[in-house]
Amino acid sequence: MELLNLNITKHLPEITHDYINNEKHVRCFFNRKNNLENYYDQILEKNNNYNNDFRKTLTDVLKLDYKNISKNSNQLISINKLEKNNAYTITTGHQLNLLTGPLYFFYKIIDTINICKDLKSKYPQNEFIPVYWMASEDHDFKEINHFMTNDVLFNWDVSTRGTVGELKTGSLDKIFNQITDFFGKNNSHSKNIIKLFKESYLNNEKLSDATFNLVHSLFGKYGLLILNPDNVKLKKIICEDVIHEIKNQDCYKRVCETNKKINNLNIKPQVNPREINLFYIKNNIRSRIEKYKSSYKVKETDILFSEDEILKEISNFPERFSPNVLLRPFYQEKILPNLAYVGGGSEIAYWLQLKSFFNYKALTFPILAVRSSVLLVSNKTLKKCKKLDIRISDLFLHNHELSKFYLTKISELKIDLTELKKTIKGNFLKLHALSLKTDKSFLGALKAQEKKQLNGLDNLEKKLFRAQKKKHKEKLERLILIKKELFPNNSLQERQINFSEFYKNYGQEFIDILIDNLNPFNNKFLVISL
Repeated sequence: MELLNLNITKHLPEITHDYINNEKHVRCFFNRKNNLENYYDQILEKNNNYNNDFRKTLTDVLKLDYKNISKNSNQLISINKLEKNNAYTITTGHQLNLLTGPLYFFYKIIDTINICKDLKSKYPQNEFIPVYWMASEDHDFKEINHFMTNDVLFNWDVSTRGTVGELKTGSLDKIFNQITDFFGKNNSHSKNIIKLFKESYLNNEKLSDATFNLVHSLFGKYGLLILNPDNVKLKKIICEDVIHEIKNQDCYKRVCETNKKINNLNIKPQVNPREINLFYIKNNIRSRIEKYKSSYKVKETDILFSEDEILKEISNFPERFSPNVLLRPFYQEKILPNLAYVGGGSEIAYWLQLKSFFNYKALTFPILAVRSSVLLVSNKTLKKCKKLDIRISDLFLHNHELSKFYLTKISELKIDLTELKKTIKGNFLKLHALSLKTDKSFLGALKAQEKKQLNGLDNLEKKLFRAQKKKHKEKLERLILIKKELFPNNSLQERQINFSEFYKNYGQEFIDILIDNLNPFNNKFLVISL
């Protein structure tokens, strides 16, 4: 295993990067850093302001959801623990991606599991339970309708205007046939992928149920609890808050105040709030609610409520009101005895916009854990890198920069003329100073000559580069092939490739390797050899 700078590709939003580095100017946007020692005070604070009456509703919902799930003994034990006041959750949330989508879905869940393990060792008098919050109310289907291996993109050709959790899985038989053909049945791990897909998607009618079964099959043995928030009993807990949001737009006001502070730091806020941060769900439609004069309109529909009508609708049908990206964290933290949220860089960026709103609502702001980033490299690929005398960290360079770096490294000629250019610039600076003391009219001619010489060096550098590129063509081609394998579509592997690419070779051992290697407290980019 190799540890690199977490932001080696500069992919993190600026505010998230500053949060990781504990920069002074962003400390007002969070409660406590993700350090084991900070959880002691986090537990005390959450214990003081969490309504333990919610535990009964929460555990009743979970017991019902797990009633017909096989191999649920770990989960039933955890649910019983959650009924007691010394039990807390660590939560991550994610969309209902087909077959879990990109690899970072795994990293979020494994970090959540590992935080709980570390907390149990540090604070054994308490119970810590990992929770996956299903984004079953999301409606951005294009983000979840596919997954890809190194060789194939599997795409589910269906659409919806409603919540993705309610999508019917009947049309997935075509994908199942493609998966069966691609993975084959000779390898036992490949057979298990086919079995996982069949038992999850073809044996369940809705995407939310299919995802529940799939994630439980993969992570149930590690004690993960899965929570579907699209539930009337859970929505009733925040019923008064939704009414207050409709009447007063407190989330909008508080986040706007925070965004001004963030803008003053010359940082762009991740999310801009809406006056009403709620969607309305009915008849396979999930659409935004907007204030329209003295009424409330549901976008893309003919539905129009007066204030009295919408308040009555919330009271009678709380399940029809769905929080958006800014109000969902409040919903989550109110119903769960939660200590920390594990999220990607962009998620953490919008969570950092919410502390003022949480303070206003007198709700404990969770510790924010930036999920692990990982590059998985086969031993075969490591041998190729060694043969080319290239480090894995070098491969994070863009293709052109990588080629230039590698040619400079292996070339017998000096093709990087940067130092020579600096020398020429220095000499011309002295000539500029001399011309000012003698005849200022020389200055224009000097600048033209300087530009001519520097352009000449640029052209010479390009010619040298092309010549060396031609000479070392074979090595460069092998290098770019390695780069393409580890960075598909010139993107991070974790954002593109599905777990099945590795599971087909390692099976359950693949998850165990990740469990053993991911450390949610180290803030490093991990390179794991397989």
